[in-house]
Amino acid sequence: MDLINGGLNLLFLLLAIGIFGMACYALVHALRVPDNAFVSAGKLKKNIWLIILALATLFSAGGAWSFLQAFLMLGGMQFIGLGAVNIFSIAAVIAAVVYIVDVKPAVKGMGGRGGGSGPYGPW
Repeated sequence: MDLINGGLNLLFLLLAIGIFGMACYALVHALRVPDNAFVSAGKLKKNIWLIILALATLFSAGGAWSFLQAFLMLGGMQFIGLGAVNIFSIAAVIAAVVYIVDVKPAVKGMGGRGGGSGPYGPW
């Protein structure tokens, strides 16, 4: 039973770290996109997305850290499950997924450098 509990706890730990990585990726992408790309795409302003994604990164980091502490303390002795996950971690996942699936494709290629087909920029 300890092997099964340890394997499931490790799986949930990797999932929590993956969620933190996804939130970091979304935040870094939002930082690199120009302000006017969000307005041109009809999405929320860049500052609002930065606040949402910064909070998502913070909460997902807290969730991953608390799950890591529980995993190091319990290991495979007891199933941790979703005990370290709270409503803020779930909101962080939703915010990062919405940004990556909806906003990122909409602002892709708007503004920024490169992307032009001519030697000195767009035609």
